[in-house]
Amino acid sequence: MPPINLMDYQPLAKQLIDRSAWDYIQGGSDDEITLQANQAAYTKLKLRPRVLVDVSQCTLETSVLGQTIAMPIGIAPMGCQGLVHAEGECAMARAAEAAQTVMIASAMANYSLEAIAQAANGPLWFQLYVYRERQITEALVRRVEAAGYQALVLTVDVPFLGRRERDLRNGFALPQHLHFANFAPTDAAGQHQQTLGASGIATHAAGRFDAALTWEAIDWLRSLTRLPIVLKGILSAEDAQLAVQHGVDGLIVSNHGGRQLDTVAATIECLPAIVDAVGSTCEVYLDGGIRRGTDVLKALALGAKMVFVGRPLLWGLAVDGQQGAHHVLELLRSEYSLALGLIGCPHSHQLNRHYISS
Repeated sequence: MPPINLMDYQPLAKQLIDRSAWDYIQGGSDDEITLQANQAAYTKLKLRPRVLVDVSQCTLETSVLGQTIAMPIGIAPMGCQGLVHAEGECAMARAAEAAQTVMIASAMANYSLEAIAQAANGPLWFQLYVYRERQITEALVRRVEAAGYQALVLTVDVPFLGRRERDLRNGFALPQHLHFANFAPTDAAGQHQQTLGASGIATHAAGRFDAALTWEAIDWLRSLTRLPIVLKGILSAEDAQLAVQHGVDGLIVSNHGGRQLDTVAATIECLPAIVDAVGSTCEVYLDGGIRRGTDVLKALALGAKMVFVGRPLLWGLAVDGQQGAHHVLELLRSEYSLALGLIGCPHSHQLNRHYISS
């Protein structure tokens, strides 16, 4: 029997992926408390349906950064997708195109940003870092613009790499046939990438990521490009307000999938305060822990414009390539559409906090 929900894909994917790679994908930092909390927090939120509402034609379509997409469910940035499937990020981009939704391509992809853009015509955003050697970031921005990406997603929660103990135990390293395709093996951002073990990755992050980064970097990035800028890794209302003051176009409420600072709150718990802090001045998105259509509904009811999904899409990719990843998206679409109808809300944009029990 084919998978009928996202969690059905997990054991199938685990059978196909090398143990070290599986732990790299699935693991979080330290005791993985935040990793588990991201999912568990959704079960604490109870829904409050309305009845005798015409839901015969529920509408999932929405608009993000001025672009219409088919549903408020997108693909989060995930590096090293070649660990689970030979076509990696290119297959994932085709899945996003088939679902008519956004994919955020990672700077740490196993395919170049140009190859990913050529693989599919769907809306693509690009996730990057401001490196200590800023010319590397600037060069990436120029390539992103030339390749036709629609937005930049700047990850801001990695001054240092989180302590990922599964990787430490496994001595995780990229297989010899994979590399970070957006960087030459010997350049400042990709130096010695083939031999980086778990501790080596932390050394790499400490040496290349800029722990002295401040809000000035947002102004610098804005000076380079007219592309919309989205900050990924916002967890506080104070930082959300600062982001708006520095002219960003969107925020992703994210704790890096529980892979950075452990014991921070689940993203869905952080969402309402951030939405309240920015109002209509900035679009707010969310990732972390989405496994059901009702999770999507809860996030949108609490103010997210859309959600981004990570690990389950890697499970789908591992099991059946592009078709598997697309099926994961379609399962979420179907569940979310049903949840909209059952809660008595005909349109995504009409969701609000009244649909959540206080």
